[in-house]
Amino acid sequence: MASTSTSAPTVGFDLDMTLIDSRPGIHACWVELAERTGTYVDADLVVTRLGPPLSEEMAHWFPADQVAAMSDLYRELYPSYAITGTLAMPGAREAIGAVQAAGGRAIVVTAKWEPNAKLHMKHLGMEPDAVIGNLWAESKGEALREQGASVYVGDHVGDVRGARTAAALSVAVATGPCSPEELTEAGADVVLGALTEFPRWFSDYRPARA
Repeated sequence: MASTSTSAPTVGFDLDMTLIDSRPGIHACWVELAERTGTYVDADLVVTRLGPPLSEEMAHWFPADQVAAMSDLYRELYPSYAITGTLAMPGAREAIGAVQAAGGRAIVVTAKWEPNAKLHMKHLGMEPDAVIGNLWAESKGEALREQGASVYVGDHVGDVRGARTAAALSVAVATGPCSPEELTEAGADVVLGALTEFPRWFSDYRPARA
């Protein structure tokens, strides 16, 4: 069961297009992968649909029997091509800080390969209490339950499903590939225009649940 504590809540955050704008770095990594393999990849298209596991995107460009190997190569290239080009989303540091200032834990639960997710946090100077990778949609819910998270913040309908699986409040930010209408239809409890709205929402949410 998700934690119902309001005095020290645990809040989960998605990574890509929630805490970080990884589009420039991911674009550069896919361009390099395409050049090394001689395979056409529309990197502009790739970065419009971030969220699902890498293997799903890889399957659009490589035969099924090459997906695993190409995913491994992409992850090897990632630290050199994707980290420095990635930016913090507006409000990301403040959102993590709001949770921690309240005595809570701010954790990252993402589909991204965990070592690369941690590199992003280190490079951007963000210090969540835990970073858990390699999880998508409902499987995120398992980690959220284990961590006692009562709220999960994400930009994708898959994040809404993860929150639902964990019986956590789903807070969606309309900064990724999914529209506010899509997030609402998927079952998000709260839809924010951007993460910059989170600290105010969080300060109101906690007394309301006390």
